[in-house]
Amino acid sequence: MDGNHTSWFLPLMGLLTALAWLTLFIWAESPYGRYLDHGDWTRIGLAASICAAFPEGEILVPLLLYVGGWALMVATMMLPSTLPLLEIFRRLTNRRADRHMLLSLVIFGYLAAWTLFGLVVHGFDWALHEVVADSAWFTFNGWIFGVAVFAVAGAFQFSRLKYVCLDRCRTPLGFVMEHWRGHRQHWQSLRLGLRHGLFCVGCCWALMLLMFVVGTGSVGWMLLLGAIMAVEKNMPWGRHLSAPLGIALILGSAALAVDGIGLV
Repeated sequence: MDGNHTSWFLPLMGLLTALAWLTLFIWAESPYGRYLDHGDWTRIGLAASICAAFPEGEILVPLLLYVGGWALMVATMMLPSTLPLLEIFRRLTNRRADRHMLLSLVIFGYLAAWTLFGLVVHGFDWALHEVVADSAWFTFNGWIFGVAVFAVAGAFQFSRLKYVCLDRCRTPLGFVMEHWRGHRQHWQSLRLGLRHGLFCVGCCWALMLLMFVVGTGSVGWMLLLGAIMAVEKNMPWGRHLSAPLGIALILGSAALAVDGIGLV
């Protein structure tokens, strides 16, 4: 079925992922790294440091940099976890002349779902920064936001929505068979990627919020969280990781609260 196209896809995706990680690391270490890093709520100090990522003046260019940084971060963290679905789709469409375009549309749809989520979260993050900047109490007690995010992420690991979305992500063959009919190929490819991305967002959104606590520019945390989400979605025992991870996050929330109270 694969003809002469058996071996190129996974190595190519691995190479592109490695290049994306390298680009992300270089960006994080550059003067433009502030567009990746939205602050560390557990070490919040003055309002100026909270708002440092929002330079005065132009709006469009910083916005594009934020969106570009988020899209690159999502590509490095989440695309590797969806490789099984992409490989199944590639095999299914391998004999079509437009197979590369179809696969590209699936990837585009997947990243579009995460980009939309990123726009919402970044908007909320911006509004939160504005609130904190106008509140002296929040300025010196920003650790509360870290406590809340860790607690929400931990509690979500036990929710029904988490497991419904996780189960859809863990059955890529069934997902492709359900959403691919072979007619209106371009539209169906885009919709398949978008729907899979939405289920992936539904499964992993709370874990992604942790990046706004530890710093969205932290490559180390990206690697760790990306690996956790990939294991949850693809390893045979990955589903059983969710509950222990939820307990660890709730304990982490409690530890942040104790540490924060001790600093008051």
